[in-house]
Amino acid sequence: MCDGGPAVLSATDPHALADAVLAMRSGGIVGIPTETVYGIAVVPQPEALEAIIRAKQRPDDKGIALLIDGLDQVDGLVEVSPLARRLAKRCWPGALTLVLPLRHPELVPAAVSGGRDTLGLRIPDHRVPRALARELGPIAVTSANRSGEAAARTAGELIDAVGPSLAMVLDDGPVSGGVASTVVALRADGGWSVLREGALDRAAISAVLEEG
Repeated sequence: MCDGGPAVLSATDPHALADAVLAMRSGGIVGIPTETVYGIAVVPQPEALEAIIRAKQRPDDKGIALLIDGLDQVDGLVEVSPLARRLAKRCWPGALTLVLPLRHPELVPAAVSGGRDTLGLRIPDHRVPRALARELGPIAVTSANRSGEAAARTAGELIDAVGPSLAMVLDDGPVSGGVASTVVALRADGGWSVLREGALDRAAISAVLEEG
């Protein structure tokens, strides 16, 4: 870009994902589309996590969800209860973030867990973040906006919000959803709670969890 902003590549460019992988492996922040809103993604390593928190201007105790390509990527990391598996089977890939108990909280960066003994996970219904997760392992992704502001629905809105912090952007046009994921916490004792109602409403979550 002539103004010195981040490189913007089409998400359908066959070389774009490879470039994004290289940028993230080097510690860069990459703007990516999902089916809900645009996000900013990094590998969950300390320096990259610090950079994404600065870009968002958000408190470091909020935590950052990991986007994955399958539950096998977090085997041994979190406790996946039967209820969690039921929700995952019915709602993933999709706009649901599950907050699950960590097996070893001390092994997870505090910027990801927010200093708690839980971790937010999602399998998105979009090829770009899932392809990145297949190549890099779980990736730390948060909505592409400064804390407290509206989430970005286009690559342009993403750049307006956090452009100077980005290594590059994968542009897939306007997102199909525009509403952030619903966040559900599932405790080890079988209890659950909706922490944020988003693209999936509480009634839909309750119906799945209360099935016999």
